[in-house]
This record gives sequence, structure tokens and C-alpha cells, in this order.
Amino acid sequence: MEDVKGYCVKCKEKDRKIVDGKEVVMQKKGGKTGRAYTGKCEVCGTTMYKILPSAK
Repeated sequence: MEDVKGYCVKCKEKDRKIVDGKEVVMQKKGGKTGRAYTGKCEVCGTTMYKILPSAK
């Protein structure tokens, strides 16, 4: 994925670019799984997550 943006909790800024990211599978309620994108904030380096819509 290119230019994925998310919210950085440390910087408290919306639309921060996620660098060195990859798509991962996360656990949800009821034993279900969901998709997410994780990487680092382009400014401070804090780990960021962006929850992605379900693949259909």
C-alpha cells in the first residue's frame, strides 16, 4: 500500500503518513479477525495502526 495515513497518538495529529508499514491480521471480538495496517509515524517514530475495512 502506498501513502497510508492515520492518527498519531503521540503527535495528536490526523493524517500522518505511516512509513515502513505492512498489513497485519488482528483479533476482534468473538474470535473473528480483521485487517489493519501498522508502521511508524513519519515525524516521531511512534508505532501507528490503521484499521482497514473487511475484504469482500
